Amino acid sequence: MKNKKAQYITTTLPYVNADPHIGFAMEIIQADVIARWKELQGYEVFFNTGTDEHGQKVFKAAQKEGKEVQAYVDEYAEKFKSLKDKLGLHPNLHFIRTTSDKHIKAAQEMWKRCFAKGDIYKKKYRGLYCEGDEVFIKETDLVDGKCPNHPNLELQEIEEENYFFKITNYKEYLEKYIDESSVIPERRIEEAKSFVTNLEDISISRERSRLGWGVAVPDDDSQVMYVWFDALTSYISTLGWPEEKGDFNKFWNEGETLQLAGKDQVRIQSIIWQAMLKSAGVKATDKVFYHGFITSGNQKMSKSLGNVINPDELVKKYGTEATRYLLLRHTHPFEDTDITWERLDEWYEADLVNGLGNFVARVMKLAESYLQEPVVVIYEEVLIDEKMREFDFKEALGLIFGTIGALDLEIQNKKPWETKDKEVISHLVRHLTQVTNALKPFMPETSEKILKAIKENKKPENLFPRLNA
Repeated sequence: MKNKKAQYITTTLPYVNADPHIGFAMEIIQADVIARWKELQGYEVFFNTGTDEHGQKVFKAAQKEGKEVQAYVDEYAEKFKSLKDKLGLHPNLHFIRTTSDKHIKAAQEMWKRCFAKGDIYKKKYRGLYCEGDEVFIKETDLVDGKCPNHPNLELQEIEEENYFFKITNYKEYLEKYIDESSVIPERRIEEAKSFVTNLEDISISRERSRLGWGVAVPDDDSQVMYVWFDALTSYISTLGWPEEKGDFNKFWNEGETLQLAGKDQVRIQSIIWQAMLKSAGVKATDKVFYHGFITSGNQKMSKSLGNVINPDELVKKYGTEATRYLLLRHTHPFEDTDITWERLDEWYEADLVNGLGNFVARVMKLAESYLQEPVVVIYEEVLIDEKMREFDFKEALGLIFGTIGALDLEIQNKKPWETKDKEVISHLVRHLTQVTNALKPFMPETSEKILKAIKENKKPENLFPRLNA
Protein backbone atom coordinates (compact mmCIF):
# COMPACT_ATOMS: atom_id res chain seq x y z
CA MET A 1 0.00 0.00 0.00
CA LYS A 2 1.39 3.40 -1.00
CA ASN A 3 2.14 5.72 1.94
CA LYS A 4 -0.13 8.75 2.26
CA LYS A 5 1.25 12.22 1.66
CA ALA A 6 2.11 13.93 4.96
CA GLN A 7 0.77 17.35 5.99
CA TYR A 8 1.82 19.25 9.12
CA ILE A 9 -0.39 22.12 10.33
CA THR A 10 0.10 24.26 13.43
CA THR A 11 -1.53 27.29 14.99
CA THR A 12 0.44 29.80 17.01
CA LEU A 13 0.64 29.04 20.73
CA PRO A 14 -1.41 31.59 22.70
CA TYR A 15 -0.15 33.04 25.95
CA VAL A 16 -1.86 31.70 29.05
CA ASN A 17 -2.30 35.11 30.67
CA ALA A 18 -6.06 35.18 30.02
CA ASP A 19 -8.97 33.02 28.83
CA PRO A 20 -9.16 31.95 25.15
CA HIS A 21 -10.68 34.67 22.95
CA ILE A 22 -12.56 34.74 19.66
CA GLY A 23 -9.47 35.59 17.58
CA PHE A 24 -7.66 32.43 18.57
CA ALA A 25 -10.90 30.43 18.21
CA MET A 26 -11.07 31.62 14.60
CA GLU A 27 -7.42 30.66 13.97
CA ILE A 28 -7.74 27.15 15.37
CA ILE A 29 -11.04 26.55 13.52
CA GLN A 30 -9.36 27.67 10.27
CA ALA A 31 -6.52 25.22 10.95
CA ASP A 32 -9.02 22.47 11.77
CA VAL A 33 -10.88 23.02 8.48
CA ILE A 34 -7.61 22.81 6.53
CA ALA A 35 -6.65 19.62 8.39
CA ARG A 36 -10.02 17.98 7.65
CA TRP A 37 -9.95 19.10 4.01
CA LYS A 38 -6.41 17.76 3.57
CA GLU A 39 -7.53 14.40 4.94
CA LEU A 40 -10.31 14.34 2.37
CA GLN A 41 -7.57 14.98 -0.22
CA GLY A 42 -5.79 11.80 0.94
CA TYR A 43 -3.18 13.29 3.28
CA GLU A 44 -2.05 11.98 6.65
CA VAL A 45 -2.25 15.05 8.87
CA PHE A 46 -0.41 16.10 12.03
CA PHE A 47 -2.46 18.98 13.48
CA ASN A 48 -0.82 20.90 16.33
CA THR A 49 -1.69 23.59 18.84
CA GLY A 50 -0.70 24.27 22.42
CA THR A 51 0.12 26.94 25.00
CA ASP A 52 2.95 29.44 25.41
CA GLU A 53 3.55 29.42 29.16
CA HIS A 54 6.72 31.43 29.88
CA GLY A 55 7.49 35.13 29.91
CA GLN A 56 6.84 38.30 31.85
CA LYS A 57 3.14 38.63 30.99
CA VAL A 58 2.39 35.14 32.27
CA PHE A 59 4.46 35.65 35.42
CA LYS A 60 2.68 38.92 36.22
CA ALA A 61 -0.75 37.42 35.52
CA ALA A 62 -0.03 34.62 38.02
CA GLN A 63 1.09 37.16 40.61
CA LYS A 64 -2.03 39.25 40.04
CA GLU A 65 -4.22 36.21 40.76
CA GLY A 66 -2.10 35.31 43.80
CA LYS A 67 -1.17 31.90 42.40
CA GLU A 68 2.05 29.93 42.16
CA VAL A 69 3.08 30.32 38.53
CA GLN A 70 3.21 26.61 37.61
CA ALA A 71 -0.24 26.05 39.10
CA TYR A 72 -1.48 29.08 37.19
CA VAL A 73 -0.21 27.87 33.80
CA ASP A 74 -1.56 24.36 34.49
CA GLU A 75 -5.02 25.83 35.06
CA TYR A 76 -4.98 27.96 31.93
CA ALA A 77 -3.53 25.22 29.74
CA GLU A 78 -6.61 23.15 30.59
CA LYS A 79 -8.85 26.01 29.45
CA PHE A 80 -7.17 26.00 26.04
CA LYS A 81 -7.29 22.20 25.87
CA SER A 82 -11.05 22.39 26.45
CA LEU A 83 -11.44 24.16 23.09
CA LYS A 84 -11.03 20.78 21.42
CA ASP A 85 -14.52 19.68 22.48
CA LYS A 86 -16.14 23.12 22.59
CA LEU A 87 -15.15 23.94 18.99
CA GLY A 88 -15.50 20.42 17.58
CA LEU A 89 -11.81 20.13 16.70
CA HIS A 90 -10.14 17.11 15.12
CA PRO A 91 -10.03 14.11 17.51
CA ASN A 92 -6.30 13.62 16.81
CA LEU A 93 -5.33 17.22 17.66
CA HIS A 94 -1.86 17.39 19.27
CA PHE A 95 -1.21 19.77 22.17
CA ILE A 96 2.27 20.99 23.16
CA ARG A 97 3.02 22.93 26.36
CA THR A 98 6.18 25.02 26.53
CA THR A 99 6.67 24.04 30.19
CA SER A 100 6.92 20.34 29.28
CA ASP A 101 10.30 18.67 29.74
CA LYS A 102 10.51 17.52 26.11
CA HIS A 103 9.91 21.05 24.87
CA ILE A 104 12.39 22.68 27.25
CA LYS A 105 15.10 20.24 26.12
CA ALA A 106 14.29 21.02 22.48
CA ALA A 107 14.42 24.80 23.07
CA GLN A 108 17.83 24.44 24.72
CA GLU A 109 19.03 22.28 21.82
CA MET A 110 17.89 25.00 19.38
CA TRP A 111 19.96 27.51 21.37
CA LYS A 112 23.01 25.21 21.42
CA ARG A 113 22.89 24.67 17.65
CA CYS A 114 22.56 28.38 16.88
CA PHE A 115 25.36 29.13 19.35
CA ALA A 116 27.62 26.46 17.83
CA LYS A 117 26.98 28.02 14.40
CA GLY A 118 28.40 31.30 15.72
CA ASP A 119 25.03 33.07 15.51
CA ILE A 120 24.61 33.93 19.22
CA TYR A 121 26.73 36.52 21.05
CA LYS A 122 26.45 38.63 24.22
CA LYS A 123 26.38 42.42 24.52
CA LYS A 124 24.89 45.29 26.53
CA TYR A 125 21.78 46.87 25.07
CA ARG A 126 19.45 49.77 25.80
CA GLY A 127 16.06 49.93 24.13
CA LEU A 128 12.29 50.36 24.37
CA TYR A 129 10.56 47.18 25.52
CA CYS A 130 6.90 46.29 24.86
CA GLU A 131 5.52 43.96 27.47
CA GLY A 132 2.54 43.13 25.24
CA ASP A 133 4.72 41.63 22.51
CA GLU A 134 7.61 40.82 24.88
CA VAL A 135 10.11 42.28 22.41
CA PHE A 136 12.25 45.40 22.05
CA ILE A 137 10.74 47.89 19.59
CA LYS A 138 12.87 49.99 17.24
CA GLU A 139 12.07 53.69 17.32
CA THR A 140 11.47 53.61 13.55
CA ASP A 141 8.63 51.12 14.15
CA LEU A 142 6.77 53.27 16.71
CA VAL A 143 3.40 54.82 15.89
CA ASP A 144 2.85 58.07 17.81
CA GLY A 145 5.54 56.93 20.23
CA LYS A 146 3.74 53.64 20.98
CA CYS A 147 4.00 49.98 19.99
CA PRO A 148 1.71 49.61 16.94
CA ASN A 149 0.23 46.39 18.35
CA HIS A 150 -0.28 47.66 21.93
CA PRO A 151 -0.93 51.42 21.79
CA ASN A 152 -2.43 51.36 25.30
CA LEU A 153 0.79 50.08 26.95
CA GLU A 154 3.64 52.31 28.05
CA LEU A 155 6.97 51.24 26.59
CA GLN A 156 9.73 50.57 29.12
CA GLU A 157 13.28 51.80 28.55
CA ILE A 158 15.52 48.93 29.58
CA GLU A 159 19.29 48.49 29.66
CA GLU A 160 20.56 44.92 30.02
CA GLU A 161 23.36 42.62 29.02
CA ASN A 162 21.67 40.02 26.82
CA TYR A 163 22.43 37.42 24.22
CA PHE A 164 21.76 38.41 20.63
CA PHE A 165 20.94 36.34 17.56
CA LYS A 166 22.94 37.34 14.48
CA ILE A 167 19.96 37.29 12.14
CA THR A 168 21.82 39.62 9.78
CA ASN A 169 23.85 36.56 8.71
CA TYR A 170 20.71 35.33 6.92
CA LYS A 171 19.60 38.39 4.96
CA GLU A 172 20.15 36.86 1.50
CA TYR A 173 18.68 33.53 2.61
CA LEU A 174 15.52 35.21 3.93
CA GLU A 175 15.10 37.28 0.76
CA LYS A 176 15.15 34.11 -1.31
CA TYR A 177 12.85 32.27 1.09
CA ILE A 178 10.22 35.02 0.92
CA ASP A 179 10.36 35.05 -2.88
CA GLU A 180 9.49 31.33 -2.99
CA SER A 181 5.75 31.84 -2.26
CA SER A 182 6.13 31.01 1.41
CA VAL A 183 3.95 33.92 2.59
CA ILE A 184 0.15 33.84 2.24
CA PRO A 185 -1.60 36.07 1.26
CA GLU A 186 0.62 37.80 -1.29
CA ARG A 187 -0.11 41.19 0.26
CA ARG A 188 2.06 40.20 3.26
CA ILE A 189 5.10 39.54 1.04
CA GLU A 190 6.12 43.20 0.74
CA GLU A 191 5.77 43.56 4.50
CA ALA A 192 8.07 40.57 5.02
CA LYS A 193 10.59 42.02 2.55
CA SER A 194 10.63 45.33 4.42
CA PHE A 195 11.61 43.53 7.62
CA VAL A 196 14.50 41.86 5.80
CA THR A 197 15.60 45.17 4.27
CA ASN A 198 15.85 46.72 7.75
CA LEU A 199 17.28 43.63 9.43
CA GLU A 200 19.13 44.09 12.74
CA ASP A 201 20.46 41.50 15.18
CA ILE A 202 17.92 40.78 17.91
CA SER A 203 18.01 40.25 21.65
CA ILE A 204 17.03 36.69 22.56
CA SER A 205 17.48 36.56 26.35
CA ARG A 206 16.62 38.41 29.58
CA GLU A 207 18.52 38.68 32.83
CA ARG A 208 17.21 36.09 35.28
CA SER A 209 17.22 38.75 38.02
CA ARG A 210 14.55 40.65 36.05
CA LEU A 211 12.60 37.62 34.81
CA GLY A 212 13.02 34.19 36.36
CA TRP A 213 10.09 32.47 34.62
CA GLY A 214 11.59 31.14 31.42
CA VAL A 215 13.79 28.46 29.86
CA ALA A 216 17.35 28.63 31.17
CA VAL A 217 20.05 29.61 28.70
CA PRO A 218 22.47 26.67 28.36
CA ASP A 219 25.73 27.25 30.29
CA ASP A 220 24.64 30.65 31.66
CA ASP A 221 22.43 30.59 34.76
CA SER A 222 22.22 34.39 34.79
CA GLN A 223 19.99 34.44 31.67
CA VAL A 224 16.68 32.98 30.46
CA MET A 225 15.52 32.78 26.84
CA TYR A 226 13.11 35.31 25.43
CA VAL A 227 9.65 33.73 25.50
CA TRP A 228 9.23 33.74 21.70
CA PHE A 229 12.65 32.11 21.07
CA ASP A 230 11.54 29.31 23.36
CA ALA A 231 7.96 29.15 22.04
CA LEU A 232 8.81 29.04 18.33
CA THR A 233 10.72 25.81 18.85
CA SER A 234 7.40 24.22 19.92
CA TYR A 235 6.50 23.86 16.23
CA ILE A 236 9.11 21.11 15.95
CA SER A 237 9.40 19.92 19.56
CA THR A 238 5.81 18.66 19.22
CA LEU A 239 7.09 16.35 16.46
CA GLY A 240 9.86 14.90 18.64
CA TRP A 241 12.72 17.12 17.43
CA PRO A 242 15.73 17.04 17.91
CA GLU A 243 15.23 13.34 17.11
CA GLU A 244 15.61 13.12 13.31
CA LYS A 245 13.12 10.29 12.93
CA GLY A 246 9.48 9.37 13.45
CA ASP A 247 6.95 12.19 13.23
CA PHE A 248 9.59 14.90 12.73
CA ASN A 249 11.07 13.17 9.72
CA LYS A 250 7.69 12.20 8.26
CA PHE A 251 5.84 15.49 8.71
CA TRP A 252 8.56 18.17 8.77
CA ASN A 253 11.41 16.82 6.65
CA GLU A 254 9.39 14.83 4.12
CA GLY A 255 5.91 16.34 4.42
CA GLU A 256 4.31 19.69 3.63
CA THR A 257 4.41 22.21 6.49
CA LEU A 258 1.91 25.01 7.16
CA GLN A 259 1.78 27.51 10.02
CA LEU A 260 -1.17 29.79 10.79
CA ALA A 261 -0.68 33.13 12.52
CA GLY A 262 -2.19 36.58 12.91
CA LYS A 263 -1.14 39.29 10.46
CA ASP A 264 0.98 41.01 13.16
CA GLN A 265 3.26 37.94 13.30
CA VAL A 266 5.07 38.30 9.94
CA ARG A 267 8.38 39.39 11.50
CA ILE A 268 8.32 36.58 14.05
CA GLN A 269 7.06 33.69 11.90
CA SER A 270 8.52 34.38 8.43
CA ILE A 271 11.74 36.16 9.40
CA ILE A 272 13.03 35.31 12.89
CA TRP A 273 11.77 31.71 13.04
CA GLN A 274 13.02 30.87 9.56
CA ALA A 275 16.48 32.28 10.38
CA MET A 276 16.54 30.21 13.59
CA LEU A 277 15.70 27.07 11.62
CA LYS A 278 18.42 27.80 9.06
CA SER A 279 20.98 28.41 11.80
CA ALA A 280 20.05 25.12 13.50
CA GLY A 281 20.22 23.18 10.23
CA VAL A 282 16.47 22.50 10.02
CA LYS A 283 14.28 22.82 6.90
CA ALA A 284 12.26 26.03 6.58
CA THR A 285 8.47 26.11 6.93
CA ASP A 286 6.88 25.65 3.50
CA LYS A 287 4.07 28.17 3.98
CA VAL A 288 2.82 30.59 6.63
CA PHE A 289 -0.79 31.73 6.31
CA TYR A 290 -1.59 35.08 7.99
CA HIS A 291 -5.21 35.81 8.91
CA GLY A 292 -6.80 39.12 9.79
CA PHE A 293 -8.09 40.19 13.19
CA ILE A 294 -11.60 40.16 14.56
CA THR A 295 -12.28 43.70 15.69
CA SER A 296 -14.84 45.32 17.94
CA GLY A 297 -15.73 48.92 17.24
CA ASN A 298 -12.95 48.83 14.63
CA GLN A 299 -10.34 48.05 17.30
CA LYS A 300 -8.33 44.83 17.38
CA MET A 301 -9.72 42.37 19.91
CA SER A 302 -6.97 41.65 22.41
CA LYS A 303 -6.59 40.76 26.05
CA SER A 304 -4.69 43.96 26.80
CA LEU A 305 -7.45 46.15 25.29
CA GLY A 306 -10.16 44.34 27.27
CA ASN A 307 -12.63 44.01 24.37
CA VAL A 308 -12.51 40.25 24.00
CA ILE A 309 -15.44 37.95 23.16
CA ASN A 310 -15.04 34.57 24.81
CA PRO A 311 -15.69 31.63 22.45
CA ASP A 312 -17.62 29.97 25.29
CA GLU A 313 -20.28 32.67 24.88
CA LEU A 314 -20.59 31.92 21.16
CA VAL A 315 -20.94 28.17 21.71
CA LYS A 316 -23.47 28.67 24.51
CA LYS A 317 -25.64 30.88 22.30
CA TYR A 318 -25.29 29.31 18.85
CA GLY A 319 -23.85 25.82 19.41
CA THR A 320 -20.51 24.39 18.26
CA GLU A 321 -21.32 23.87 14.58
CA ALA A 322 -22.90 27.28 14.10
CA THR A 323 -19.96 28.94 15.87
CA ARG A 324 -17.58 27.27 13.42
CA TYR A 325 -19.71 28.47 10.51
CA LEU A 326 -20.01 32.06 11.72
CA LEU A 327 -16.26 32.42 12.31
CA LEU A 328 -15.48 31.12 8.81
CA ARG A 329 -18.23 32.49 6.57
CA HIS A 330 -18.48 35.96 8.06
CA THR A 331 -14.84 36.79 8.73
CA HIS A 332 -12.43 37.78 5.98
CA PRO A 333 -9.62 35.20 5.82
CA PHE A 334 -6.87 37.79 5.27
CA GLU A 335 -8.16 41.15 6.54
CA ASP A 336 -9.90 42.48 9.65
CA THR A 337 -13.59 41.83 10.31
CA ASP A 338 -15.77 43.81 12.70
CA ILE A 339 -18.24 41.65 14.59
CA THR A 340 -21.18 42.49 16.85
CA TRP A 341 -23.71 40.26 18.57
CA GLU A 342 -26.47 41.81 16.43
CA ARG A 343 -24.69 40.78 13.21
CA LEU A 344 -24.02 37.30 14.55
CA ASP A 345 -27.73 36.86 15.35
CA GLU A 346 -28.72 38.01 11.85
CA TRP A 347 -26.23 35.67 10.15
CA TYR A 348 -27.31 32.72 12.27
CA GLU A 349 -31.01 33.18 11.51
CA ALA A 350 -30.59 33.99 7.80
CA ASP A 351 -27.91 31.44 6.84
CA LEU A 352 -28.51 28.50 9.15
CA VAL A 353 -32.11 28.58 10.40
CA ASN A 354 -33.76 29.92 7.22
CA GLY A 355 -30.98 28.80 4.87
CA LEU A 356 -29.30 25.43 5.39
CA GLY A 357 -31.68 24.11 8.06
CA ASN A 358 -34.82 24.97 6.12
CA PHE A 359 -33.37 23.65 2.83
CA VAL A 360 -32.45 20.27 4.34
CA ALA A 361 -35.88 19.97 5.95
CA ARG A 362 -37.71 20.78 2.68
CA VAL A 363 -35.70 18.38 0.52
CA MET A 364 -35.75 15.48 2.97
CA LYS A 365 -39.48 15.93 3.69
CA LEU A 366 -40.09 15.59 -0.06
CA ALA A 367 -37.82 12.53 -0.24
CA GLU A 368 -39.46 10.90 2.78
CA SER A 369 -42.94 11.52 1.36
CA TYR A 370 -42.45 10.57 -2.28
CA LEU A 371 -39.39 8.30 -2.67
CA GLN A 372 -39.63 4.64 -1.71
CA GLU A 373 -35.83 4.15 -1.51
CA PRO A 374 -32.91 6.37 -0.49
CA VAL A 375 -31.09 8.10 -3.35
CA VAL A 376 -27.71 6.50 -4.03
CA VAL A 377 -25.11 9.16 -4.78
CA ILE A 378 -21.71 8.54 -6.38
CA TYR A 379 -19.04 10.74 -4.79
CA GLU A 380 -18.17 13.77 -6.91
CA GLU A 381 -15.28 16.22 -6.64
CA VAL A 382 -16.02 18.70 -3.91
CA LEU A 383 -16.93 22.11 -5.30
CA ILE A 384 -14.80 24.02 -2.76
CA ASP A 385 -11.36 22.62 -3.61
CA GLU A 386 -10.06 25.59 -5.61
CA LYS A 387 -11.01 28.11 -2.90
CA MET A 388 -9.60 25.87 -0.18
CA ARG A 389 -6.24 25.74 -1.95
CA GLU A 390 -6.25 29.54 -1.54
CA PHE A 391 -7.35 29.27 2.15
CA ASP A 392 -10.37 31.38 1.25
CA PHE A 393 -12.87 29.88 3.69
CA LYS A 394 -15.35 32.72 3.21
CA GLU A 395 -15.56 32.18 -0.56
CA ALA A 396 -15.64 28.39 -0.20
CA LEU A 397 -18.67 28.63 2.06
CA GLY A 398 -20.09 31.26 -0.30
CA LEU A 399 -20.05 28.66 -3.09
CA ILE A 400 -21.84 26.14 -0.89
CA PHE A 401 -24.53 28.54 0.26
CA GLY A 402 -24.88 29.97 -3.24
CA THR A 403 -25.72 26.45 -4.39
CA ILE A 404 -28.29 26.14 -1.60
CA GLY A 405 -29.89 29.42 -2.71
CA ALA A 406 -30.09 28.27 -6.33
CA LEU A 407 -31.66 24.95 -5.32
CA ASP A 408 -34.18 26.71 -3.08
CA LEU A 409 -35.22 28.80 -6.09
CA GLU A 410 -35.53 25.60 -8.14
CA ILE A 411 -37.89 24.14 -5.52
CA GLN A 412 -40.04 27.25 -5.67
CA ASN A 413 -40.21 27.13 -9.47
CA LYS A 414 -40.83 23.39 -9.92
CA LYS A 415 -43.15 22.92 -6.89
CA PRO A 416 -42.35 19.19 -6.39
CA TRP A 417 -44.78 19.04 -3.42
CA GLU A 418 -47.53 19.52 -6.02
CA THR A 419 -46.09 17.56 -8.98
CA LYS A 420 -44.63 14.74 -6.83
CA ASP A 421 -42.00 14.43 -9.58
CA LYS A 422 -39.58 11.78 -8.34
CA GLU A 423 -36.86 12.79 -10.82
CA VAL A 424 -36.88 16.36 -9.53
CA ILE A 425 -36.82 15.19 -5.90
CA SER A 426 -33.98 12.74 -6.57
CA HIS A 427 -32.09 15.53 -8.32
CA LEU A 428 -32.50 17.74 -5.22
CA VAL A 429 -31.26 14.95 -2.90
CA ARG A 430 -28.19 14.39 -5.10
CA HIS A 431 -27.32 18.07 -4.93
CA LEU A 432 -27.97 18.12 -1.18
CA THR A 433 -25.43 15.32 -0.89
CA GLN A 434 -22.87 17.32 -2.85
CA VAL A 435 -23.47 20.34 -0.63
CA THR A 436 -23.16 18.18 2.48
CA ASN A 437 -19.87 16.63 1.33
CA ALA A 438 -18.50 20.12 0.74
CA LEU A 439 -19.57 21.13 4.26
CA LYS A 440 -17.65 18.27 5.94
CA PRO A 441 -14.49 20.21 6.86
CA PHE A 442 -16.49 23.20 8.13
CA MET A 443 -19.40 21.56 9.96
CA PRO A 444 -18.50 17.88 10.46
CA GLU A 445 -21.33 16.96 12.86
CA THR A 446 -23.98 18.72 10.79
CA SER A 447 -22.74 16.95 7.66
CA GLU A 448 -22.90 13.60 9.42
CA LYS A 449 -26.50 14.23 10.50
CA ILE A 450 -27.58 15.22 6.98
CA LEU A 451 -25.83 12.26 5.31
CA LYS A 452 -27.47 9.92 7.84
CA ALA A 453 -30.87 11.40 6.96
CA ILE A 454 -30.17 10.91 3.23
CA LYS A 455 -29.16 7.28 3.75
CA GLU A 456 -32.31 6.65 5.81
CA ASN A 457 -34.50 8.72 3.47
CA LYS A 458 -35.92 10.65 6.43
CA LYS A 459 -36.27 14.30 7.39
CA PRO A 460 -33.79 14.98 10.25
CA GLU A 461 -34.62 16.73 13.49
CA ASN A 462 -34.35 20.53 13.48
CA LEU A 463 -30.66 21.28 12.83
CA PHE A 464 -30.64 24.93 13.95
CA PRO A 465 -33.26 26.09 16.46
CA ARG A 466 -34.37 29.71 16.37
CA LEU A 467 -32.69 31.90 18.97
CA ASN A 468 -35.93 32.91 20.69
CA ALA A 469 -37.68 29.56 20.27
